[in-house]
Amino acid sequence: MKKVLKGNHAVSHAVKLSRAQVISAYPITPQTTIVEELSEMCATGELDARFIKVESEHSALAALVGAATAGVRTFTATSGNGLLYMHEVLHWAAGSRLPIVMANVNRAVTGGWNIWADQTDSLAQRDTGWIQLYCESNQEVLDSVIMAFKLAEKALLPVMIAYDAFFLSHTSEVVDVPDQEAVDGFLPRYAPPVALDFDQPRMFNGMIPTDLFMEQRYRMHHDHLAALDGFQEICRDFEAAFGRAYGAVEVYGPPDPETIIVTAGTTTSVARLAVDELRNRGRRVGLMKLRLFRPVPAWTWREVLGRAARVIVIDRNLSVGAGGVLANEIQAALYPLGAGPLVFPVVAGLGGRDVTPDDIVAIIERASAAREAFSSPLFWGLKE
Repeated sequence: MKKVLKGNHAVSHAVKLSRAQVISAYPITPQTTIVEELSEMCATGELDARFIKVESEHSALAALVGAATAGVRTFTATSGNGLLYMHEVLHWAAGSRLPIVMANVNRAVTGGWNIWADQTDSLAQRDTGWIQLYCESNQEVLDSVIMAFKLAEKALLPVMIAYDAFFLSHTSEVVDVPDQEAVDGFLPRYAPPVALDFDQPRMFNGMIPTDLFMEQRYRMHHDHLAALDGFQEICRDFEAAFGRAYGAVEVYGPPDPETIIVTAGTTTSVARLAVDELRNRGRRVGLMKLRLFRPVPAWTWREVLGRAARVIVIDRNLSVGAGGVLANEIQAALYPLGAGPLVFPVVAGLGGRDVTPDDIVAIIERASAAREAFSSPLFWGLKE
């Protein structure tokens, strides 16, 4: 069924189709309409789920730690500072190996209040143990939520869906909404390997002594890396079921690019227009969209980016004192290549500032004219 949906409502429909059983909610702009619509679905009986209203984002995730430990499918949503407030419980959820799914509408964090698109909030949580998926369109948002439940339950790790505030959350697009029977065939009922059971008492989240803690962390790291293969398998299953193809990255452009732009989120759509314009001028320019982040698909990055002479990474985020998070991660991943492509880090679009096709073209021209890689990030569009 084709529907015109805002990005936030694409999430709500996907959660309903995924038959989530417990939903916790604390409102924060710009994610509020996700949980508002889910609350209406629960109130009318359209969705058979327990809807829990809590007093904070910290409590929203803590409630799901309890529910997921009891063995049910769980969901919540947040943005910006709300995600930061969850930080402690993000570690608890991952360390407890709970397959919680959360939508994070990427929003700039304080100080100075800003409610517009900026991926610093989710990327600042990259070391908590959550798998992260970044989305470019409302269709991708809906599909990613459904895939996230399957991935989380396969890997026994929590998954975060990240997409840009207002560019997607409050913008309507035509979305193909699958029918319930098809989703049930792709995503069967959750059957936890271990759950709270009064007839078989267990202790959960107890003290881990020094002679076991490192092994527990290693196992989580090992299973994160194994989720790379699991995600690819899920993408293949999803394409077979619904006809839409996804992967850890999406590559656009010629097979022998001289320059590759790297983006995540809605900047990708703009970059495609710039790539098309430059290719019409005879330039060998390509694009790599990042979808899966943590675990890092380092081998895929090397395979795709290693073909180019230069790589331009456009970050809509900032790790203060270091630069763009994705550029730093890509530079580290490409290091084993030795004399690999020159990497040009660019920070643009912070706090929801527009990044246009003309901006992307100008960034490419600036990098193409440089004899060596930028020694520090290029902050594009700074006012004088």
